[in-house]
Amino acid sequence: MTAIPDLHTHSTASDGTLSPTDLVARAASAGVTVLALTDHDTTSGLGEARQEAHAQGIRLVSGVEVSVTWGDRTIHVVGLGVDPENAVLQQGLAGLLEYRGWRAEEIGRRLAKQGIEGAYEGARALSNGTLIGRTHFARFLVSRRLAKDTADVFKHFLTTGKPGYVAGRWASLEAAVGWIREAGGQAVVAHPARYGLTRTRVQRLLGEFREHGGVGVEVVTGTHSRDDAFTFARHAREQRLLASAGSDYHGPIYPWLELGRLPSLPEGCTPIWHDWPEMASETVAHRVAAV
Repeated sequence: MTAIPDLHTHSTASDGTLSPTDLVARAASAGVTVLALTDHDTTSGLGEARQEAHAQGIRLVSGVEVSVTWGDRTIHVVGLGVDPENAVLQQGLAGLLEYRGWRAEEIGRRLAKQGIEGAYEGARALSNGTLIGRTHFARFLVSRRLAKDTADVFKHFLTTGKPGYVAGRWASLEAAVGWIREAGGQAVVAHPARYGLTRTRVQRLLGEFREHGGVGVEVVTGTHSRDDAFTFARHAREQRLLASAGSDYHGPIYPWLELGRLPSLPEGCTPIWHDWPEMASETVAHRVAAV
Protein backbone atom coordinates (compact mmCIF):
# COMPACT_ATOMS: atom_id res chain seq x y z
CA MET A 1 0.00 0.00 0.00
CA THR A 2 1.04 3.62 -0.53
CA ALA A 3 0.75 6.10 2.33
CA ILE A 4 0.34 9.83 1.74
CA PRO A 5 1.17 11.61 5.01
CA ASP A 6 0.40 15.21 5.89
CA LEU A 7 1.80 15.92 9.35
CA HIS A 8 0.97 19.61 9.90
CA THR A 9 -2.62 20.89 9.65
CA HIS A 10 -5.02 23.23 11.47
CA SER A 11 -8.74 23.29 12.20
CA THR A 12 -11.19 25.73 13.77
CA ALA A 13 -9.87 24.57 17.14
CA SER A 14 -7.14 27.15 16.46
CA ASP A 15 -6.86 29.30 13.32
CA GLY A 16 -7.97 26.96 10.56
CA THR A 17 -11.22 27.56 8.70
CA LEU A 18 -12.50 23.95 8.59
CA SER A 19 -13.88 22.06 11.55
CA PRO A 20 -11.89 18.96 12.59
CA THR A 21 -14.57 16.82 10.94
CA ASP A 22 -14.45 18.74 7.66
CA LEU A 23 -10.65 18.84 7.69
CA VAL A 24 -10.39 15.06 8.00
CA ALA A 25 -13.06 14.51 5.36
CA ARG A 26 -11.23 16.83 2.96
CA ALA A 27 -7.95 15.05 3.66
CA ALA A 28 -9.54 11.70 2.88
CA SER A 29 -10.96 13.09 -0.38
CA ALA A 30 -7.48 14.37 -1.27
CA GLY A 31 -6.03 10.88 -0.81
CA VAL A 32 -4.22 11.57 2.45
CA THR A 33 -3.93 8.35 4.45
CA VAL A 34 -1.96 9.58 7.49
CA LEU A 35 -3.01 12.97 8.89
CA ALA A 36 -1.71 14.92 11.88
CA LEU A 37 -3.95 17.61 13.38
CA THR A 38 -1.54 20.11 14.94
CA ASP A 39 -3.57 23.08 16.15
CA HIS A 40 -1.80 25.98 17.84
CA ASP A 41 -1.39 25.44 21.59
CA THR A 42 -4.45 23.19 21.90
CA THR A 43 -5.48 19.58 21.42
CA SER A 44 -9.20 20.31 21.73
CA GLY A 45 -10.02 19.28 18.15
CA LEU A 46 -8.50 15.81 18.34
CA GLY A 47 -11.54 13.96 19.70
CA GLU A 48 -13.79 15.14 16.88
CA ALA A 49 -11.06 14.55 14.29
CA ARG A 50 -10.47 11.00 15.54
CA GLN A 51 -14.14 10.09 15.14
CA GLU A 52 -14.14 11.29 11.52
CA ALA A 53 -10.79 9.60 10.79
CA HIS A 54 -12.28 6.31 11.95
CA ALA A 55 -15.30 6.85 9.71
CA GLN A 56 -13.07 7.75 6.73
CA GLY A 57 -10.60 4.93 7.29
CA ILE A 58 -7.50 7.12 7.59
CA ARG A 59 -4.92 7.26 10.37
CA LEU A 60 -4.95 10.31 12.63
CA VAL A 61 -1.75 11.32 14.40
CA SER A 62 -2.51 13.26 17.59
CA GLY A 63 -0.55 16.50 17.35
CA VAL A 64 -0.12 20.05 18.55
CA GLU A 65 1.91 23.09 17.49
CA VAL A 66 3.48 24.79 20.50
CA SER A 67 4.44 28.49 20.42
CA VAL A 68 7.99 29.16 21.61
CA THR A 69 10.04 32.27 22.31
CA TRP A 70 13.66 31.70 21.29
CA GLY A 71 15.88 34.75 21.55
CA ASP A 72 14.06 37.51 19.70
CA ARG A 73 11.92 35.18 17.60
CA THR A 74 8.70 33.23 17.87
CA ILE A 75 9.40 29.65 16.85
CA HIS A 76 6.85 26.87 16.46
CA VAL A 77 7.44 23.29 17.57
CA VAL A 78 5.11 20.55 16.36
CA GLY A 79 4.45 17.58 18.61
CA LEU A 80 3.52 14.35 16.82
CA GLY A 81 1.99 11.33 18.50
CA VAL A 82 1.24 13.08 21.78
CA ASP A 83 -1.14 11.81 24.41
CA PRO A 84 -3.75 14.60 24.59
CA GLU A 85 -4.69 13.53 28.11
CA ASN A 86 -1.18 14.06 29.48
CA ALA A 87 -1.32 16.42 32.47
CA VAL A 88 2.10 18.00 31.91
CA LEU A 89 1.29 18.87 28.29
CA GLN A 90 -2.15 20.23 29.16
CA GLN A 91 -0.82 22.35 32.01
CA GLY A 92 1.74 23.90 29.68
CA LEU A 93 -0.83 24.56 26.96
CA ALA A 94 -3.23 26.08 29.49
CA GLY A 95 -0.64 28.74 30.31
CA LEU A 96 -0.19 29.56 26.62
CA LEU A 97 -3.94 29.81 26.08
CA GLU A 98 -4.26 32.16 29.05
CA TYR A 99 -1.59 34.40 27.54
CA ARG A 100 -3.29 34.21 24.13
CA GLY A 101 -6.50 35.51 25.70
CA TRP A 102 -4.73 38.51 27.22
CA ARG A 103 -2.81 39.19 24.00
CA ALA A 104 -5.99 39.19 21.91
CA GLU A 105 -7.57 41.76 24.19
CA GLU A 106 -4.41 43.88 24.10
CA ILE A 107 -4.27 43.77 20.30
CA GLY A 108 -7.88 44.97 20.27
CA ARG A 109 -7.03 47.82 22.65
CA ARG A 110 -4.05 48.92 20.59
CA LEU A 111 -5.98 48.87 17.33
CA ALA A 112 -8.80 50.84 18.98
CA LYS A 113 -6.29 53.56 19.90
CA GLN A 114 -5.59 53.84 16.16
CA GLY A 115 -9.27 54.29 15.40
CA ILE A 116 -10.05 50.67 14.51
CA GLU A 117 -12.98 49.88 16.76
CA GLY A 118 -14.43 46.44 17.33
CA ALA A 119 -11.34 44.49 16.25
CA TYR A 120 -11.33 42.21 19.28
CA GLU A 121 -15.03 41.44 18.94
CA GLY A 122 -14.62 40.89 15.19
CA ALA A 123 -11.67 38.54 15.66
CA ARG A 124 -13.53 36.65 18.38
CA ALA A 125 -16.52 36.17 16.08
CA LEU A 126 -14.21 34.59 13.47
CA SER A 127 -12.64 32.24 16.02
CA ASN A 128 -13.88 29.39 18.17
CA GLY A 129 -14.24 31.87 21.03
CA THR A 130 -11.47 30.20 23.03
CA LEU A 131 -8.33 30.64 20.97
CA ILE A 132 -8.13 34.03 19.25
CA GLY A 133 -4.99 34.46 17.17
CA ARG A 134 -3.49 37.15 15.00
CA THR A 135 -4.88 35.38 11.94
CA HIS A 136 -8.40 36.06 13.20
CA PHE A 137 -7.57 39.77 13.51
CA ALA A 138 -6.11 39.67 10.01
CA ARG A 139 -9.27 38.15 8.57
CA PHE A 140 -11.39 40.76 10.36
CA LEU A 141 -9.31 43.66 9.03
CA VAL A 142 -9.52 42.25 5.51
CA SER A 143 -13.30 42.00 5.89
CA ARG A 144 -13.31 45.69 6.88
CA ARG A 145 -11.30 46.46 3.72
CA LEU A 146 -8.44 47.87 5.75
CA ALA A 147 -6.03 45.56 3.94
CA LYS A 148 -6.11 43.60 0.69
CA ASP A 149 -5.21 40.24 2.25
CA THR A 150 -3.95 38.70 5.48
CA ALA A 151 -0.30 39.11 4.47
CA ASP A 152 -0.95 42.84 4.04
CA VAL A 153 -2.48 43.00 7.52
CA PHE A 154 0.58 41.44 9.12
CA LYS A 155 2.86 43.81 7.23
CA HIS A 156 1.00 46.99 8.21
CA PHE A 157 -0.70 46.19 11.51
CA LEU A 158 0.65 43.17 13.38
CA THR A 159 4.45 43.10 13.11
CA THR A 160 7.11 44.88 15.15
CA GLY A 161 6.53 48.64 15.30
CA LYS A 162 3.00 48.45 13.87
CA PRO A 163 -0.21 49.53 15.67
CA GLY A 164 -1.45 46.08 16.71
CA TYR A 165 1.86 44.44 17.53
CA VAL A 166 2.18 42.72 20.90
CA ALA A 167 5.43 40.90 21.59
CA GLY A 168 5.00 37.17 22.20
CA ARG A 169 5.75 35.65 25.60
CA TRP A 170 5.63 31.97 24.83
CA ALA A 171 7.15 28.77 26.17
CA SER A 172 10.90 28.27 26.26
CA LEU A 173 12.32 25.81 23.74
CA GLU A 174 13.30 23.46 26.56
CA ALA A 175 9.82 23.58 28.12
CA ALA A 176 7.97 22.99 24.84
CA VAL A 177 10.10 19.99 23.91
CA GLY A 178 9.75 18.70 27.46
CA TRP A 179 5.94 18.86 27.38
CA ILE A 180 5.85 16.97 24.09
CA ARG A 181 8.24 14.30 25.34
CA GLU A 182 6.30 13.92 28.60
CA ALA A 183 3.22 13.29 26.45
CA GLY A 184 5.03 10.55 24.54
CA GLY A 185 5.41 12.58 21.35
CA GLN A 186 8.15 13.52 18.92
CA ALA A 187 9.14 17.20 18.81
CA VAL A 188 9.70 18.76 15.37
CA VAL A 189 10.79 22.31 14.45
CA ALA A 190 8.02 23.67 12.21
CA HIS A 191 8.62 25.48 8.87
CA PRO A 192 12.17 26.64 9.77
CA ALA A 193 12.71 28.70 6.62
CA ARG A 194 10.02 31.15 7.76
CA TYR A 195 12.08 32.50 10.64
CA GLY A 196 14.64 34.35 8.54
CA LEU A 197 17.58 32.97 10.49
CA THR A 198 21.16 33.00 9.28
CA ARG A 199 22.87 29.65 8.76
CA THR A 200 24.73 30.12 12.04
CA ARG A 201 21.52 30.78 13.98
CA VAL A 202 19.76 27.86 12.32
CA GLN A 203 22.57 25.60 13.44
CA ARG A 204 22.34 27.03 16.94
CA LEU A 205 18.55 26.60 17.08
CA LEU A 206 18.64 23.02 15.84
CA GLY A 207 21.56 22.16 18.08
CA GLU A 208 19.78 23.45 21.20
CA PHE A 209 16.58 21.76 20.08
CA ARG A 210 18.33 18.40 19.76
CA GLU A 211 20.06 18.84 23.14
CA HIS A 212 16.64 19.34 24.75
CA GLY A 213 15.35 16.11 23.18
CA GLY A 214 13.89 17.35 19.88
CA VAL A 215 14.07 14.76 17.11
CA GLY A 216 12.86 16.30 13.85
CA VAL A 217 12.63 19.27 11.52
CA GLU A 218 10.08 20.04 8.81
CA VAL A 219 11.98 19.74 5.56
CA VAL A 220 8.98 19.80 3.24
CA THR A 221 6.10 22.13 4.09
CA GLY A 222 3.62 24.34 2.29
CA THR A 223 5.69 27.50 2.71
CA HIS A 224 9.07 25.98 1.78
CA SER A 225 10.52 26.39 -1.68
CA ARG A 226 12.44 23.58 -3.39
CA ASP A 227 15.69 25.24 -2.31
CA ASP A 228 14.42 25.49 1.27
CA ALA A 229 13.69 21.76 1.27
CA PHE A 230 17.21 20.90 0.15
CA THR A 231 18.73 23.38 2.62
CA PHE A 232 16.89 21.91 5.59
CA ALA A 233 17.46 18.38 4.42
CA ARG A 234 21.16 19.16 4.74
CA HIS A 235 20.63 20.69 8.19
CA ALA A 236 18.67 17.60 9.24
CA ARG A 237 21.51 15.33 8.19
CA GLU A 238 24.16 17.51 9.84
CA GLN A 239 22.20 17.74 13.12
CA ARG A 240 21.12 14.08 13.05
CA LEU A 241 17.46 15.03 13.00
CA LEU A 242 14.57 13.23 11.33
CA ALA A 243 12.75 14.89 8.43
CA SER A 244 9.04 15.69 8.54
CA ALA A 245 6.56 16.81 5.89
CA GLY A 246 3.32 18.73 6.32
CA SER A 247 1.29 21.27 4.39
CA ASP A 248 0.55 23.64 7.31
CA TYR A 249 -2.96 23.64 5.86
CA HIS A 250 -5.38 26.23 7.28
CA GLY A 251 -8.33 25.75 4.93
CA PRO A 252 -9.53 26.67 1.44
CA ILE A 253 -9.14 30.35 2.32
CA TYR A 254 -5.54 29.80 1.11
CA PRO A 255 -6.17 28.08 -2.25
CA TRP A 256 -2.48 27.69 -3.12
CA LEU A 257 -2.15 25.06 -0.38
CA GLU A 258 -3.89 21.69 -0.39
CA LEU A 259 -3.78 18.74 1.94
CA GLY A 260 -1.21 16.11 0.99
CA ARG A 261 0.03 17.91 -2.12
CA LEU A 262 3.68 17.91 -1.16
CA PRO A 263 6.87 16.92 -2.95
CA SER A 264 8.87 13.97 -1.70
CA LEU A 265 11.55 14.41 0.91
CA PRO A 266 15.00 14.93 -0.64
CA GLU A 267 17.22 11.87 -0.84
CA GLY A 268 19.34 11.16 2.20
CA CYS A 269 16.68 12.17 4.74
CA THR A 270 15.39 9.80 7.38
CA PRO A 271 11.62 10.38 7.64
CA ILE A 272 10.07 11.06 11.04
CA TRP A 273 7.77 8.09 10.37
CA HIS A 274 10.57 5.62 9.53
CA ASP A 275 9.91 3.45 12.60
CA TRP A 276 6.19 4.09 13.09
CA PRO A 277 4.56 0.62 13.30
CA GLU A 278 1.57 1.74 11.23
CA MET A 279 3.86 2.78 8.34
CA ALA A 280 6.13 -0.27 8.37
CA SER A 281 4.26 -2.18 5.67
CA GLU A 282 3.57 0.78 3.41
CA THR A 283 5.52 2.80 0.90
CA VAL A 284 5.24 6.56 1.21
CA ALA A 285 4.39 8.93 -1.59
CA HIS A 286 3.68 12.64 -1.95
CA ARG A 287 1.77 14.26 -4.75
CA VAL A 288 3.61 17.27 -6.09
CA ALA A 289 1.65 20.50 -5.86
CA ALA A 290 0.51 21.95 -9.15
CA VAL A 291 2.53 24.96 -10.26
